[in-house]
Amino acid sequence: MATEEFPDSFADVLGGVQRLIRRRLRAGMTEPRLRGAQVELLRLVMARPGIRVSAAAKELYLAGNSVSTLVNQLVKAGYLHRETDPADRRSAQLTATPAAEARLGEWQARRGALVREQVAKLSESDRAALAAAVPALRKLAENLHEEVEGI
Repeated sequence: MATEEFPDSFADVLGGVQRLIRRRLRAGMTEPRLRGAQVELLRLVMARPGIRVSAAAKELYLAGNSVSTLVNQLVKAGYLHRETDPADRRSAQLTATPAAEARLGEWQARRGALVREQVAKLSESDRAALAAAVPALRKLAENLHEEVEGI
């Protein structure tokens, strides 16, 4: 593969793998599907309980009104609690419900099992190549995150 073709091919493969993982995981779901942005918000709230809506919007690089819409949807579905911030009565703090924690925990367990199963089907050299690529992929994610932060 020519060097100039690599970034496009790489991005296409990463996106394709992510889509296929999501598709495979959705196949076994009995509950209504959560959209990607809803899952991202739930994961953020679980990592940072009590986060304000405005901070979540900034962290997710979404407009405040978009996050407010997501919050309303997730509160209605029983996955988020929205409480008035005692330090600033105009702000709301978010916490995940036990139902959200259970659902995301199940999803993460299923995703881990799926990826382990598929990686085990690869040759030893392919598994070694993927393992060796993880640090570079983390650095790529950090670079992308830093560039967005600078915007």
